[in-house]
Amino acid sequence: MNQPLGRVAGKTAIVTGARGDLGGATARLLAEHGAKVASLDVAGIPAAVEHPNVTEFDVDVTREDSVSATLAAVREGLGTPDILVNAAGIIGPSGPSHTAAEAEFDLLFNVNVKGVWLMTKHAVPAMIEAGSGSIINFSSIHGITGGRNVPLYHATKGAVRLLTKSDAAAYGESGIRVNSIHPGSMNTRMSRRSAEQSPMGAEAYYRQLVGSNPLPRQGEPDDIAYAVLYLASDESRFTTGAEFVVDGGYTAV
Repeated sequence: MNQPLGRVAGKTAIVTGARGDLGGATARLLAEHGAKVASLDVAGIPAAVEHPNVTEFDVDVTREDSVSATLAAVREGLGTPDILVNAAGIIGPSGPSHTAAEAEFDLLFNVNVKGVWLMTKHAVPAMIEAGSGSIINFSSIHGITGGRNVPLYHATKGAVRLLTKSDAAAYGESGIRVNSIHPGSMNTRMSRRSAEQSPMGAEAYYRQLVGSNPLPRQGEPDDIAYAVLYLASDESRFTTGAEFVVDGGYTAV
C-alpha cells in the first residue's frame, strides 16, 4: 500500500504481543509512520521487528508488578504513551466447554482479558494527564459471533469487546479513545500450524475456512496493521467504542 508516511509522527506507542505476526506487523508499521514504538512481549521470544524507532521490552501481561515496572521503563525511555495496542493473546483449548480444564480457563482469561485490563490500568493515568490517547484492543470476529471450536477463547474475545466499549464510555471525557480490532482468518504462523495439523489436510482446511468469504482468501498481518494505524492516528479523532472488523466479509454472510 502506498500511503504517505508520518501518520503517527511524534507519538509514542506501546504494542503488546509485538513478537508475534499481527503485533509485529503493527509495531513495524507504526514505526515506519514515525512513532517511537515500545515492542512488548514475554521474555525469550526473538524480536520480530528491526527498526530504529522500535525498542524491545519484556513483560508478563498477567502480572501487575511486571506491567507496572515495564510501563515505567517505557515512560522513562520513550516518554508518555500516546498509543496503546493490546495485541497479546493466546488461543485454545479446542473442544466444547465441558472438556476444558480449569487451568486452561485461567490461563486464557489471564492473558487475553486480564492482560488488556492491566495494560490499560497502568497506561491510562499518563494519558489522562496528557488529555489524549488511543487504545486499540485486539478482539476477534468470534468475539462478536461465537463459534464451536474454541469457546473459551471466543469468550475472552467477547470480554475484550465489551471492556473496550465500557472504557470508551469511561475515558472519552479525558480525551482517550478506545476501539477494538476484530480479525478474521489471517495468514500467520499459528494459522499455518493449524492447517498443517488438520486431519482434513491443509488445502481442505483453507477451503473450509475462507471459501465462503466474499473475499475468498486469508488476510495478511498488514491488513490488521493498517486498521490499527488509522485508529492510532489523529485521522480517527472522532472514533471511539467502535468495532473494526477485518475479515474478508466473513461476518457479512
